[in-house]
Amino acid sequence: MTTNAILNSTDATDVAQDAMAQNTDPLRNAMQSGEDQWQAVLDRDASRDGTFVFAVSSTGVYCRPSCPSRRPRRENVTFFRKPDDAEKAGYRACLRCRPKATGGNAQMEMVKAVCRYIEQHLDEPITLARLGSAFHQSPFHLQRTFKGVLGVTPRAYADSCRVNQLKHNLRAGHSVTRAMYDAGYSSSSRLYERTASQLGMTPDKYRRGAIAAPIRYTFTDSPLGRMLIAATDKGICAIQFANSDDELEHGLKHEFPFAIRRRDDAAMRGWKEDLLGQMRGQKLNSSLPLDIQATAFQRRVWSCLQAIPFGATRSYGQVAKAIGQPNATRAVARACATNPVAVAIPCHRVVRKNGDGGGYRWGVERKKALLEMEQEAAGSRV
Repeated sequence: MTTNAILNSTDATDVAQDAMAQNTDPLRNAMQSGEDQWQAVLDRDASRDGTFVFAVSSTGVYCRPSCPSRRPRRENVTFFRKPDDAEKAGYRACLRCRPKATGGNAQMEMVKAVCRYIEQHLDEPITLARLGSAFHQSPFHLQRTFKGVLGVTPRAYADSCRVNQLKHNLRAGHSVTRAMYDAGYSSSSRLYERTASQLGMTPDKYRRGAIAAPIRYTFTDSPLGRMLIAATDKGICAIQFANSDDELEHGLKHEFPFAIRRRDDAAMRGWKEDLLGQMRGQKLNSSLPLDIQATAFQRRVWSCLQAIPFGATRSYGQVAKAIGQPNATRAVARACATNPVAVAIPCHRVVRKNGDGGGYRWGVERKKALLEMEQEAAGSRV
């Protein structure tokens, strides 16, 4: 070994020992004065992403070298080899460049995150301003980056997702109306305007070729009149109320026009008893399987409804706040109105802010009667 090699080895050992004594990373200290890293930050060099991160003391944020944000003052910058090192020093990850994202390509990771966001909010207005706010970028920069990676705009991607969801719902045998709302379309005119060319035909004609799963169903008397319970092989897909079996059968046909429908009282007996017990004050079987199509927003609303205690109510505004979207009161009301499984998902427990019952798909009198039964049963438990 040469003299220089021995000296270098000794120096490295001394640095490591000093660092251990101070409980610090020797490489981190060496990088703090690295002009090479600073030049990479100035150049926004994407090829250096994953090799180090830089932290800014004036903001408390750390970024990858290619971060598009405004360059900080040099004296406020510290370099770290790994994101974990920066976080141990008290810094938080930049929401714009997402330095902890795997893969090393910040733009690709950001676009993936935008895609997931769009997919989860198809039934809500998705504007560039909203996306820019959610991802801490200007609308112009976000659209340019998104289109540069995928070749389409965020709006075109959202349209494509809606069409795919619509096709899935139509193939499942759902009515055009239900398939439309579940896919995030706000009106039938908007649906036909946007999808006729993409489907190659109108939604109704597309639906005629749908292959639907078989559906079993049964009728029973209930405290609210005649009740229908229908299920696929996966679980309950519809719970409806009406004054007669003919009305219920017509409603099921309208909801699943191309399904293979078959009455099967024996197979449905257990689920029927569970649901009737729920209406009379017994706890609903938590393992009761449901097979329902829903957008991400509907699922958040319906999960919130299932958490409302038996005998209690919540306002539409309270539900909107509970799911983290306080301005989505009308969307919550629409999600309640499209609930396909009454009682199992207790949309009847959502009322207006002033305590008035509000609307109900199966009639306000049934909603009032159901709430009174639950409140009376809950009171008797005390």
